[in-house]
Amino acid sequence: MTAHLSNNATNGTNGASNGSSHFNGVSLDDLPKSNVFTSSLPPDPNFPTPAASHKAPRKTLGPRMVKGALYTYVRPEESKEPELLAVSERAMRDIGIKPGEEKTEEFKQLVAGNKFFWDESTEKGIYPWAQCYGGWQFGSWAGQLGDGRAISLFEATNPETKVRYEIQLKGAGKTPYSRFADGKAVLRSSIREFIVSEALNALNIPSTRALALTLLPNDKVRRERLEPGAIVTRFAQSWLRIGTFDIMRARGNRDLIRKVSTYIAENVFDGWGSLPAALPADTDIITTAVNPERGVPENELQGGEGAEENRFTRLYREIVRRNAKTVAAWQAYAFTNGVLNTDNTSIYGLSIDFGPFAFLDNFDPDYTPNHDDHMNRYSYRNQPSIIWWNLVRLGESLGELIGAGSHVDDETFVAKGVTQDFAPELIKRAETIIGRVGEEYKAVFMAEYKRLMNARLGIKTEKPTDDDKDENLYSELLDTMQALELDFNQFFRKLSSIKTTDLETEDQRTEVAGTFFHREGVTGMGNTDANARTRVANWLATWRTRVSEDWADADEERQIAMKKVNPKFIPKSWILDEIIQRVENGGEREILANVMKMALNPFEEEWGWDRDEEERFCGDVPRQGRAMQCSCSS
Repeated sequence: MTAHLSNNATNGTNGASNGSSHFNGVSLDDLPKSNVFTSSLPPDPNFPTPAASHKAPRKTLGPRMVKGALYTYVRPEESKEPELLAVSERAMRDIGIKPGEEKTEEFKQLVAGNKFFWDESTEKGIYPWAQCYGGWQFGSWAGQLGDGRAISLFEATNPETKVRYEIQLKGAGKTPYSRFADGKAVLRSSIREFIVSEALNALNIPSTRALALTLLPNDKVRRERLEPGAIVTRFAQSWLRIGTFDIMRARGNRDLIRKVSTYIAENVFDGWGSLPAALPADTDIITTAVNPERGVPENELQGGEGAEENRFTRLYREIVRRNAKTVAAWQAYAFTNGVLNTDNTSIYGLSIDFGPFAFLDNFDPDYTPNHDDHMNRYSYRNQPSIIWWNLVRLGESLGELIGAGSHVDDETFVAKGVTQDFAPELIKRAETIIGRVGEEYKAVFMAEYKRLMNARLGIKTEKPTDDDKDENLYSELLDTMQALELDFNQFFRKLSSIKTTDLETEDQRTEVAGTFFHREGVTGMGNTDANARTRVANWLATWRTRVSEDWADADEERQIAMKKVNPKFIPKSWILDEIIQRVENGGEREILANVMKMALNPFEEEWGWDRDEEERFCGDVPRQGRAMQCSCSS
């Protein structure tokens, strides 16, 4: 393995684009790099410097317990004869890497874990690291977890947008947090994560991203069987998660909780002033929660007596709001994560750590893609409540800071913690605020869900809160989908192409209803073709009336608008399974680039590589491929 020094290490910042629209990216060497995370937060005390880690035999790094630290310096394991299988052009652009750079040997070695930007002779540059965190898994405390096979290389700042991303390798070898595992990732799960990360982003669902997929032909990894190894090069604005706070709280590291919270506000988000102001107490939260004011000075206290909000409360609320919007998008596009433990819940509000995930085929709210989830804890239906459960765990970790109110910076409180006399007031304030934030979570979730569902249904205007017609339209549609076992996302795409003039009579609606059925006809318990058509036709009549209120004679514009939010292509489980077989067993490579083109442009009608294959991947899910499940093993 070779280590390299970058001359472009810099502190990038998150921010909006203010550069030229003609920016074409830079070389890997010229890409601005930083290590704000490792320069701001405490390292593993056993290996406090890059040199200490680099000189140590790998086996001395762990696995082991790591306390009082956010990370350990650890280098990737060397890969022999790696093969770069695929790259996301969209990811290259968003990071700021110029087209064609993926063909260079430097890029290929970087994404294989054979190159990083630290110079052994001078001990300067950016040394890779793995994060320490814990987590609640399936509702039970799991203790220390951490990046067991993920190693971050550096932070990259896009020279045009100024957005900073942490670049990370998944499957790059053992770390102190590998526990009893091997630090590797198999090709099967790596293909799934590579495709879905970019697919979610293309659907405008907040997600971690995937830059490259590398095959390790000399690594045979034992799971249920012996499988080829692989590395996914992925990136995110932050890899911090609720589990980061879980482990600090479990260990009583109150000073570290404060330090990490401050780091998040100042280095992950855009500063304390970017956080949401307190919501007015005397107004309807449903309307005020959607777009709160911001720009509150760092040390300003807001809110009424007993519910005073300091800056740490505002930080908590920002994290809650981000996750509310993300889970709303999951529900609107029927994405099911499968393993929503607290260590899989992002502080930044991203979809993260893809294991047994899936998009729904037939609409079944109780579906879980995880065949080990026997209690359906992480089913599609339960995702909003589970994310809130996780956020309450975060609230408990931040509870001391939230409950302190105006005393959060008092010298005695900072140094010694909560006094016995102050404890009842602090606890009551924290419980009050977390309860109110729960109401805010519900309001933000519902507002975002309605916004997305309205767009998917072609509804432009929102009905008054006391008018439940639109909610009835949603609920009746979902009930119909479930009863008739209709494909969720395909229903919306097909609806986008239907003209309202084709729904004017009952006979027309009854005929059109068959458009939404599976190839084999009507399915579902006790359904007949006639009653299924009648049910769908009745819903279509209500829908036609509603969209006509918004669009009048502009029906063609309505169809165009709907197709911009209703994807034709979704990377369903059966498609991913076929791709895995074709790449792993059939030796195909081009299929990855072709499917990635579809994933990056899901709203197009065609993608220009093989029309028959494109239509097959966008068509009816084969009966044996519906509601597939897989394990956490990856």
